[in-house]
Amino acid sequence: MAGPDELTRPKILELGCGRTKHPNAVGIDRIALPGVDIVHDLNQIPYPFEDNTFDEVRVIHVLEHLDSILAVMEEIHRITKPDARIVVITPHHTDAISWQDPTHKWHLNSYSFSYFEPAYHTNYYTAARFRTKSKHVELASVWKRLGVQYLVNLDNRLPTLRFIRKLWEQHLCYVMRGKQLTFVLETVKP
Repeated sequence: MAGPDELTRPKILELGCGRTKHPNAVGIDRIALPGVDIVHDLNQIPYPFEDNTFDEVRVIHVLEHLDSILAVMEEIHRITKPDARIVVITPHHTDAISWQDPTHKWHLNSYSFSYFEPAYHTNYYTAARFRTKSKHVELASVWKRLGVQYLVNLDNRLPTLRFIRKLWEQHLCYVMRGKQLTFVLETVKP
């Protein structure tokens, strides 16, 4: 029988959890490793969950390996509750890790999840909607120490300074390389 803590605790899903599943999460992966609760190939849609099941989904260094970002995000949208929290961590496309791993199929930047925003001008490729709550780029250590990382991420607190991220992402990121991106999204449902 579930105790009171279990009834009020957010229901968390970790896609591609491997051996490093988040505490209290349901872990799903295609290989039966220790900590994996459900063995399922994440390229096979639908996932074995009911609609509106999860309060949070974590996708940590997994999305870049999957066949279709749109299909996976649509499935995440289906299985999450309204206003659910989605955490995605992935390499920035300018990091060597993004390209040296032969299993990476996608190379993402700060704007890759804009296509799921309700008001985005080309969001017609999918009906799945997410609001971007924050996006954080980690830069190579030299640029972090020089304060460039701080400036690029200022738009999370001061949206009027989003031009700094845009300038970096469109012109400077090939010199001042990114390492990894962390997105926090929120499921938008009627």
